[in-house]
Amino acid sequence: MLKIGLVSLGCAKNLVDSENILGLLRHDGYTITSSANDSDVIIVNTCGFIDSSKKESIETIFEMLSYGKKVVITGCLAQRYEKELKEEIPEATFIPIHNYDKFNDYFKEVDSELTAIGGLDDHYRMISTGHYSAYLKIGEGCDNCCTYCAIPLIRGHFVSRPYDAIMEEANQLAKQGYKELIVLEQDTTKYGIDLKEKHNIVDLLKGLLLIKGLEYIRLLYLYPDEITDELIDLIAKEKKLTPYFDIPIQHSEDHILKDMNRRGDKEFLRQLFKKIQDKVPNAILRTTVMVGFPGETEEDVDNLIAFMNEVQFDHLGAFTYSREEGTKSYDFDNQISEDVKKVRLDRVMRAQQTISYRKNKKHVGEVMEGMVVGKDKNQYLLRSYWNAPDDVDGKIYFTSDKELKEGEIVEVLIEDAFVYDLLGKQVK
Repeated sequence: MLKIGLVSLGCAKNLVDSENILGLLRHDGYTITSSANDSDVIIVNTCGFIDSSKKESIETIFEMLSYGKKVVITGCLAQRYEKELKEEIPEATFIPIHNYDKFNDYFKEVDSELTAIGGLDDHYRMISTGHYSAYLKIGEGCDNCCTYCAIPLIRGHFVSRPYDAIMEEANQLAKQGYKELIVLEQDTTKYGIDLKEKHNIVDLLKGLLLIKGLEYIRLLYLYPDEITDELIDLIAKEKKLTPYFDIPIQHSEDHILKDMNRRGDKEFLRQLFKKIQDKVPNAILRTTVMVGFPGETEEDVDNLIAFMNEVQFDHLGAFTYSREEGTKSYDFDNQISEDVKKVRLDRVMRAQQTISYRKNKKHVGEVMEGMVVGKDKNQYLLRSYWNAPDDVDGKIYFTSDKELKEGEIVEVLIEDAFVYDLLGKQVK
């Protein structure tokens, strides 16, 4: 059988798709390899969200083609630009997202001897995030239709995974020894709105809490106006639910939020974050903001930074507005130059560095429980309630007097803090 290599680009949701692709092909009898040179077929699971991710995807595709192997292109870029890409790269095979339910049928283009039929199946998933932590995707698509965002164009309308299917996968993961589940979707707070059984995200979390063996459950991507008091209270009450609130706001200024088609205004956001901090004193607040949206002024950026200083986000990711064809904001007036966007991004990130350092210093002296998630030279890496497994948050480095294994649960005394990272030692 052929040897299959895969490069996964973009977000964690795309990574789960990659894991399902590899799992299906392994089930079909293929050998999975991490070496491009050793591969017979290289799959590039692309991202097509904004210009920078599209550029990375294109560069990766041509890099993989340079190995002289058969190349299969999947993911968001393949979904969004299938026709154009086929014209430019006729030697590649394309399997866009809407064909994942017939993945094997399309894969036969690179292996005519394949007899299996059908598509991606969560039962075959090949998890790539270690033996202790796994993502749990609970739906697909998005209905929020923010004017700058191409995700509804790519992934379609929001569709919840059936409750029983999620619980089956979560139980199986726990039986296999996974201690942490990271629940994600483009908008996890919308979970269940389309289900006949009328399960919601709180129901789902309560079900996950009953699963033996799970130590940590983390929720990502919460839409502000869908965060209920019931959800906040549940996170405050249950130790297994990480007090981590990942709430992308995109901006603070009312006229920009309105033009973005974001629900809720600055005062609503202000009251929401205050409520979370009051009910969950150890809450970690993470957000994402955008600068350079059409019509944004320097005063708007000043006010955004003032709002950041008021709320004091523990973690903040920022990016510049990308003018994406097919979105409503593509045709907006008052588009802003790339040079101005970059200056504004730098201002926001420098402001967040000050906030982050101030917040991190408050953790000095705290004992954090968490899992060992790796080693960097002579220091181990910890994931606690403070940081999610992606590139937005900082890292917790710590030393130990004994050898530790990944997935081991330890307690670490935080001894020092930096702009993004924390440093500590294991408590004996």
